[in-house]
Amino acid sequence: MKRILYFSFYFEPDLCAGSFRNSPLVKELAKQFGEENEIVVITTQPNRYSTFNAIGNDFEKIGNITIHRIHIPKHKSGFLDQIFSFITYYNKAKSIYKKQNFDLVFASSSRLFTAFLGHIASKYFRVPLYLDIRDIFKDTIKDVVRNPVIKMVVLPIIGYIENITFSNAKHINLISGGFKQYFSKYQKPTYSFYTNGIDEQFLDVNLSIQNNNEIKKILYAGNIGEGQGLHTIVPIIANELKNKYEFIIVGDGGAKEKLVVELNKYSLSNVDIRTPVKREELLKLYSEADFFFIHLNNFDAFKKVLPSKIFELAAYDKPIIAGVSGYANKFISENISNAILFEAGDYNAFLTLFNKYQYRTEKRLEFIQKFKRSTINYEMAKSILKYING
Repeated sequence: MKRILYFSFYFEPDLCAGSFRNSPLVKELAKQFGEENEIVVITTQPNRYSTFNAIGNDFEKIGNITIHRIHIPKHKSGFLDQIFSFITYYNKAKSIYKKQNFDLVFASSSRLFTAFLGHIASKYFRVPLYLDIRDIFKDTIKDVVRNPVIKMVVLPIIGYIENITFSNAKHINLISGGFKQYFSKYQKPTYSFYTNGIDEQFLDVNLSIQNNNEIKKILYAGNIGEGQGLHTIVPIIANELKNKYEFIIVGDGGAKEKLVVELNKYSLSNVDIRTPVKREELLKLYSEADFFFIHLNNFDAFKKVLPSKIFELAAYDKPIIAGVSGYANKFISENISNAILFEAGDYNAFLTLFNKYQYRTEKRLEFIQKFKRSTINYEMAKSILKYING
């Protein structure tokens, strides 16, 4: 009997990119692994959004998958909040896995420390470590954290943790091709580039029904953090478009209050902010929208990333408004048709393009075929299992 220890801070029933990536990947991995073997997932109870309340079983066994969900302190995605939450996860995870034996450690990480936990566990069991990297945490800290004292103290620590974690991995999957240059200094691991993908429920969505209402709906659904920078652009463009367009923003996050403050400066009535909803409700909102909106803040760190939201939105036939720079901009330009694409934060460029745009819908069949999550997960699971024997 072979056993894989699988770390993901986010897992179903949580609502976030980490959960949407790892939950189906575990199922595909379990299928290929065989029922005589076992995958042990150590994750957390849903915590991505403070305004979304859901709960999973603390312990769950489904076929050859065993899931441990750890309760962590409530947080609002602040820097210190997340540190305390991870410390809880780290300590409780160690108490779970030390009682067992494993042949491979897998860790999916957006904030480095889950990857570090995977490194510690792989050293403990003396088995290979396979990392799935969804973000470059050091870059994010440089751009998002404003306090110079915190930066001075934290960045060297993060650099040290990053070095020992990545240097000792057997294999690293990079979710964005934009990360490739950054990781070139870590030459010991082998690399792959399995992106996010389109989930099954988005593959059979109905073609849009033309909205004949006078006011068109622009929908944003996702995190409202510094990384998205909605507060830097939505109030300005919503004010410019207020007579014909309504913004619907569904989500939560650390910069939500900043967004509200900026919106209040314009006394806008065409921006509706709603709390996170389950995927079934989100699908209804998608079907009712006329445009989808994606934005990343104009930080160097986000010039390397590829937002997971792109994949599910491009499964629809509706136009996508995307304010992104760097690799994400290049990816959309090369792969996604019917997109109003502009550099992050450049509201003048957006308004110029938007005013010239002739509304249309267009099914992106080639994109859908290429980026099905089931296909990506199948290939990635095969890649993981290659390292089960070292």
